[in-house]
Amino acid sequence: MIRQLPIEVTPADAGKRCDRFLAERLPSTSRPLIARAIEQEGIRINDRPAAKGRRLAAGDRVLVLELMELADWKAAPNPDIPLAVIHEDPAFLVLDKPAGLPVHPLEPGDTRTVVSALLAAHPELAGIGPDPLFPAIVHRLDADTSGLLLAARDESAYRYFRRQFQTRAVEKRYVALVVGQVASGGRLEQVLAHADGDAHRMVVVQGATRGRHPLRAVTEYVPAIRLAGFTLLDIRIRTGITHQIRCQLASIGHPVAGDRVYADAAPGGYKGRLFLHAAEIAFRHPRTGEQRRFISPLPPDLMEAMARLEA
Repeated sequence: MIRQLPIEVTPADAGKRCDRFLAERLPSTSRPLIARAIEQEGIRINDRPAAKGRRLAAGDRVLVLELMELADWKAAPNPDIPLAVIHEDPAFLVLDKPAGLPVHPLEPGDTRTVVSALLAAHPELAGIGPDPLFPAIVHRLDADTSGLLLAARDESAYRYFRRQFQTRAVEKRYVALVVGQVASGGRLEQVLAHADGDAHRMVVVQGATRGRHPLRAVTEYVPAIRLAGFTLLDIRIRTGITHQIRCQLASIGHPVAGDRVYADAAPGGYKGRLFLHAAEIAFRHPRTGEQRRFISPLPPDLMEAMARLEA
């Protein structure tokens, strides 16, 4: 933690934004942590609270009252969060994440996460992987999505799994209830990018877009059950882009039921949570190379939602 640090702005730094200036001067922290400190009035310029976009002038006096460093922000254990482990191996754990629980902390001090539950049960996993906020777990699920997560129990297994994900060798199957009648299966191969001004929403874009980082997303789907106004889909993703299932299905007029980000309303009367479940994962064992496959059935709340729709 950086506290009570005065910095004087030199002529060479005149005209720079306050957040950029501090990021350059204080490499042990980051722009998001600086923005958070500014919002909490932890940074002052000439004895007044700083603004993130404030342009500095030569001779300005910047005072860092309190600024968190990257080393300060790491996941902490929380024994009060239940951890559902469906398989335990000396090299890995397969977890069944409930809906509504983030995988890792999004704010300093946030311990209501899968990572915090994992560290409470297995504190030895804290140092696995490069990110202290995201130790051991080798892929992500949205907070509102339920289902299977894979965690490594040592560094070699972590690297092995990451290589499998990077080379698309891991098989992932999801189950989603979508709005509307889907007549047949299909394959969506599109380019996604973050929406302008919204880091938590993706959009389909056409090729390279200025100021964005476009990513190829491939999703395949097959109708499994048709209901009045809805279709249950079996989905396989060939890439691992943020929100790809939700964004891509919404782009063809079939948003996932309960999606508050990619659907304008709750059509058909469905008012439940996001109906998206990571139902199956298959990968090669990091020690033996043997193919392993794990399945998670639909959780009770989604089964109940299906029953209500069928009735």
